[in-house]
Amino acid sequence: MISLRDVLKYSLKRGALIAAANWPVIIVQEIADSLFKLLVAVPLIGAEPVALMSLGWRDLAATIVGSLISRPVVLAAFLGALGVVVIGGSLFVFLFKAGTVSVLVRGDSSAGAIERPPLHFSTVMTASAFSLEAFEAGARLLFPRYARLGIALMTVYFVSGSMYLVAVLASRNAGDSWGMTALLTAAFVSWITILNFLYLLTQIVIAAEDCSVAAAMRRVAQFLRRARRPVAAVFLVVLAIVVFATGASLIATAALGLISFVPLLGLTVLPLQLGAWLFRGLVFQYVGLSSLGAYLKLYRSTAMATPGVVFADWVTESGHRDTPLR
Repeated sequence: MISLRDVLKYSLKRGALIAAANWPVIIVQEIADSLFKLLVAVPLIGAEPVALMSLGWRDLAATIVGSLISRPVVLAAFLGALGVVVIGGSLFVFLFKAGTVSVLVRGDSSAGAIERPPLHFSTVMTASAFSLEAFEAGARLLFPRYARLGIALMTVYFVSGSMYLVAVLASRNAGDSWGMTALLTAAFVSWITILNFLYLLTQIVIAAEDCSVAAAMRRVAQFLRRARRPVAAVFLVVLAIVVFATGASLIATAALGLISFVPLLGLTVLPLQLGAWLFRGLVFQYVGLSSLGAYLKLYRSTAMATPGVVFADWVTESGHRDTPLR
């Protein structure tokens, strides 16, 4: 019998090792996300690229809105091109995501119990499945389904964002305090976080099972019912890591800002900002792909489950399965 603590440890460790063994996909994902940010930020005039790239999605959106409102001509041009840029850029990201997830799923299938000691480099490299041919084949195979799933997610984003803005405006017009606005914002951020979590799980199931989007959603629901405790534990740990990394990133950004006021040392700020932006992006990509590997391990482990058996009894010693769960 394996405790929840051990399952959490081995799942996170396996996910981290699989992501490390396939390190090129971390770089590929960061390039894809950075290019998409640059596409969206093209209409901005006078904004520093380094400053833009160091922002999260919510801060980036706020910066874009503030800059465009102050420039009506640019705003009109931006609104005309926004649909094309977002749709085209999103499809580009979905394509790269399909290749990335396919490589990680293949790496997980080819690896043994690499999360178990002793930890050797040669053992970890059995999870290495990256090649340009494998990445291209996975992207070609999964892209149509990932595109449909991504478009559905974008639609939910749009509806949710619209409802959030309407609720905030109604709250302000009714004379409510800023506390209500903060509460609505917290609820909206929580909802988006849950959406992204379900989106990631659906991507994993599509790649692992080679099934349709609808079938993947059903299997995600079954997976969450059968393994809700370990999945929730992994989710909370990953969320804590992201929050901690975000806080560290903000502190580092503030420190670099102080350096810019120091004579001579201020000249070093730009390369330091570039380095910090690159490091930050790679770290967040690694955390995200590590969580993907952890969820994948838990999902494959459910293949050994039988109805009516408690969680601790159906987790195997390795928690690994080479063939997709049917």
